Amino acid sequence: MGMRGAGAAVVWAVAGMLALSGCAFLVPDGEGEAKPTPAAKPVPARSATAAPAPPLPVSPSAEPRGAGCSSDAPEVSMGEVQAALGHRAVGLTLTNCGKDPYQVFGYPSVQALGTDGKVLDVWVKRGSSYMGTDKGPTLVILAAGESVRSLLSWTSNPETGRLQQASALRIAPAAGEAARRFPLEGSDVRTVDELTLTAWHAAATG
Repeated sequence: MGMRGAGAAVVWAVAGMLALSGCAFLVPDGEGEAKPTPAAKPVPARSATAAPAPPLPVSPSAEPRGAGCSSDAPEVSMGEVQAALGHRAVGLTLTNCGKDPYQVFGYPSVQALGTDGKVLDVWVKRGSSYMGTDKGPTLVILAAGESVRSLLSWTSNPETGRLQQASALRIAPAAGEAARRFPLEGSDVRTVDELTLTAWHAAATG
């Protein structure tokens, strides 16, 4: 064998060894490779809607008061003044604004007030008048919201010589009880000589 043949044989021998040694570095499919990162599990999104607040406790509703009531105490109200031939009259109403029964017997308490707020020296009578008849006092038990009535009247008689100008009337259910002040409007209404009251009586029904 010549030198060229021997060199070629060496080259092929080396190539064969490299091929064989290269096989030793082969790795099974999938081994030696970077493992894929597992996909992140989806996190459920939080709702922006707040949880509903618990319901507030319900308090019992208050019982309705009678018409014209501003407190839980018995209250007097005054209607519109009526005039006839020099006589004046106005209806008074007493309402039980509380929850308990209220006993009524007798006459309202009325005082005439001057422009300075002081009580005027005006006569106050109990009984009938030109404007109404007094049947006398009777006992009335008012349930919550019920009412009784009375008639207050006076005259503007120049012959008596006792005419005075009253700016308001102070009226209570009875003497010694809480009173309310009612202004009087108009000179013909404010001129008084004496006041006459009928007793409290049950309001007409029907």
